[in-house]
Amino acid sequence: MIGRKTSYIFIGIALSALAVCTKADLPKNTLADLFGQANTAFRQANSTTDNEEAERLYEKAILSYERIISEGRIQNAKLFYNLGNAYFLKEDIGKAILNYRRAEKLDGSDPDIRKNLEFARSRRIDKIAPKTQERVLETLFFWHYDFSLRTKFLLACLFFSAACIFVTAMIWLGRTALPTVAAVIAVGLWLCFLVSIGVESRRAAAVVCGVITAQDVVARQGDGQGYPESFKDPLHSGTEFDLLEHRPGWLHIELPDDSDGWIPDNSAELI
Repeated sequence: MIGRKTSYIFIGIALSALAVCTKADLPKNTLADLFGQANTAFRQANSTTDNEEAERLYEKAILSYERIISEGRIQNAKLFYNLGNAYFLKEDIGKAILNYRRAEKLDGSDPDIRKNLEFARSRRIDKIAPKTQERVLETLFFWHYDFSLRTKFLLACLFFSAACIFVTAMIWLGRTALPTVAAVIAVGLWLCFLVSIGVESRRAAAVVCGVITAQDVVARQGDGQGYPESFKDPLHSGTEFDLLEHRPGWLHIELPDDSDGWIPDNSAELI
C-alpha cells in the first residue's frame, strides 16, 4: 500500500536504466537531470501538507518521468513503477494501473510492483469478477496464474536438473523406489512449468491488453455513437480489458467476465 508519508522510499531505483539507454533523443546528462528533477518533485510532494502544491509537484514528476520514457526511449520496469506511484498519489487510478501493468510486463517477479498494482485495483470503481470457470482454473492451477514467467522458468530449470540427477541415480543404483518416484515427480513438475511457460508466452504474443484511462466512458454495441449502450452503467478509470479489434477511433474490448463492447480509442491506453 502506498502512502503520502512512505511512498518516497519507492523512487530513486531506476537510475541504472539510464546506463543502458541507446539511440535516445536526449543526451544522458539531460536524462539524469530529468530523473533527478522527477525524484525531487516526488519527495517534495510527499512532504508538503498543501494538497494543491502536492498535485502540482506530482504532475511535475510525471512529466519528467514520461519524457525519460518517451524521448529517452527507455523501457524500464522501475521507471514505469515510479510513474505508477506518482499517478496513484495524484489519484489517477487509470494511469496508475496502466503503468503498474507496464512495469509488471517488464518485471513480473518484483513483489512491490505486484503489491501496488493489486492495491490500485482495489481502489477502482468497477468490480468486474471473472467467470466462475476462470476462478476455478485460477485456484486449481495457481502456479500458472500466480507465478511470474521468470519464476516459472527458474523452477522449470530446477526441476529439469533434479530429474536429470534422479535419472542418473536410477541408472547407477537401479530402479529402486525412491529415485524412481522422485524422478517421476521432477519430470511431472518440469512438464507442468514448461507447458505453463509456453501458454503464457503464446498469450503474451497474441493478446493485447489495455486500461481505461478516462474518468468514465460509455461502451456501445458497435463502433459509433449511434449504437445502443452495451452496459447499463459506464465503465470507469482503471478497468482492464483485452483488445479484440481496433478500428479508426474505436476499440472493441473484452472484460474479465467475457462481456464486450466498443469504446472511443482516446478513452483508454494499450499496455
